[in-house]
Amino acid sequence: MDRADLELVLAIRDHGSLSGAAGALGLAAPAVTKRLASLESHLGVRLFQRTTRRVSATGEGEAICERAQHLLRGFQDLEAELQERQTEPAGVIRLVSTFGFGRQWVAPALASFQQKYPRLSVQLQLTEQLPELGAQGFDGSVWLWSVQDRPATQWVSRRLARNQRVLAAAPAYLREHGVPTAPQDLVQHACLVVRENGPPGQRFDTWQLQKERDRTALRVLVSGPLSSNSGEVVRDWCLAGRGLMLRSLWDIAPDLASGRLVRVLPAWAMVDADIHWLAPFRPQVPRRIRLLVDFLAEQFRTEPWKAISRSAPPGSRRTR
Repeated sequence: MDRADLELVLAIRDHGSLSGAAGALGLAAPAVTKRLASLESHLGVRLFQRTTRRVSATGEGEAICERAQHLLRGFQDLEAELQERQTEPAGVIRLVSTFGFGRQWVAPALASFQQKYPRLSVQLQLTEQLPELGAQGFDGSVWLWSVQDRPATQWVSRRLARNQRVLAAAPAYLREHGVPTAPQDLVQHACLVVRENGPPGQRFDTWQLQKERDRTALRVLVSGPLSSNSGEVVRDWCLAGRGLMLRSLWDIAPDLASGRLVRVLPAWAMVDADIHWLAPFRPQVPRRIRLLVDFLAEQFRTEPWKAISRSAPPGSRRTR
């Protein structure tokens, strides 16, 4: 069987008649009849039952049609890839990311990527809930957690960068209440809790810390008079000296560099929110998507927020 045979059997099944298939393929009806008879003779099975009113696929015919769809799609994907290799990448890329990381880090990276490939159009949607990417027409997402509850055969996941949530407080708070010297000391402090992106029943007041040097794990039950579902609100409370918080380093790096915040218990962090590329599984990934994922991986490979936390000039502050 060759590609023309696959197209022939699909056309016959889809149109329900030899004449209809002939019209779709631009062939004479006798030619379709002859080619089908030759194909059935070669395979030794009847692919279609013919009546005066309709042609319907047999069990063997349905099996061949099902495989034909996959094979023809593979041909089409291969041709598209070869065409892409010969030309500059073009088309539309639709992405999703979380509000904070998407605005601060993904958006500038996408602007640089689009400048590098000017025939591409990039659409970024910011949200706090991961949508059904394939059903809503998205090519992928840059997300802070990997997908744990979906079959691996339905998703593609690639870690773009490590991320850690660190403990921080304003200098004024530490002067008034003292500096914790061990994780257990946190129970004596006003801890600012973020209540977001969690399943029903999740405990947000339990901080699962890990020691960087030997990966010692420790759970601390914290409390405080202020909590919010907005990370930005909690960060603003922390800057105002209202308590300690646990926040992603990529978010507060400028505040740490400027001295507006001080890292507390620097040997400990919460390491549960790495940055991932998540996308629906597809047998053939378009070249423009592969180029984007490689570009993002290179952009975030060195965790650039760490450099900011070490070297940003005093007084620097990102725009909210």
